[in-house]
Amino acid sequence: MAKSGETAEQDRRVAAFPSPIRRIKLSDEAAIRIEALIQDGTFAPGTLLPSERELMKILGVGRTSIREALYALNRMGLIRLRNGERPLVTTPTPETLVLELSGAARYFLSQPDGAAHFQDARALFEVGIARAAASRCTSDDIAQLRAALEANYASRGDLSRFERTDVGFHYVLATIARNPIYTAVHDALVGWLTHQRTLSLRAPGAERAALAGHQRIFEAVSNRNPSAAGEAMEEHLRNVVALVREAMEDTGHAARHSC
Repeated sequence: MAKSGETAEQDRRVAAFPSPIRRIKLSDEAAIRIEALIQDGTFAPGTLLPSERELMKILGVGRTSIREALYALNRMGLIRLRNGERPLVTTPTPETLVLELSGAARYFLSQPDGAAHFQDARALFEVGIARAAASRCTSDDIAQLRAALEANYASRGDLSRFERTDVGFHYVLATIARNPIYTAVHDALVGWLTHQRTLSLRAPGAERAALAGHQRIFEAVSNRNPSAAGEAMEEHLRNVVALVREAMEDTGHAARHSC
C-alpha cells in the first residue's frame, strides 16, 4: 500500500536526520560539566578547582575520567594543570585557540600541496589585515609602521635580521587592526610558514622585491586607502609565492647535479 504524502515526508526527514546519538565517554561528559561550571561563574578565573577526589564525588565518576577531563580542559585553556596542586581556572586566549591547531597544521603542511594551500590562506588573511589597517590606523600606528619599514630597510644584507624585520612589519600591520585573534593567527602563520619565508628570502632579488612590496603597502595604509592596501598586499604575496617556487626549483636542480 502506497504511503500517504505526510508519511512519505516524515520518512524523508528521518532519512536526512543526522546519524544516531552516540554514547559519550564519561570523561567527555565530565569535561562538559566542569566547563559549564566555569562558564556560569561557579568556578571563576583565578580560582582553584576542587581536588580530584571532590570532583569525583560531585560528578560521580572515577579518577581516570576526571583526569582525562582535566587534560582536555587544560588543552582548551580553561584551566592550568600544576604538579601537586589543584587546577587553576584560567581565561582562554586567542593563542590557546591557535596552539590547538598547531599539530594538525604541521601535518597538513607536510602533505602534497599543503604549503600551497597555507600560502593561499595566508594571502586571504593578510589582504584582509592590510585593508583593516588602512581603514583603522591612527597617526601613531602609521609612525610605528614606518619604523618597522625603516628597520626592514636597515637590515639589508643580513638574512637573519632581514627575516625578523620582515615578520615585524607584518606584525605591526596585524596589531593595527586591534583584534587579538588577528595577531595570534599572524604569529601562528609565521611559525608554520618559516621554511617558506626563508626560502623566498634566499632567492636572487628577494630583499629588493620584499622591500618594494612593503613600501607600497605602507604608502597605501598611510594614505588610509583600504583598496590600495589590499591590492599592494596581494601583489606582494604573489611575489613571495613566486620566489618560494623559484628557490625550490633551484634547490632541486642543485640536488640533482650533486648526485
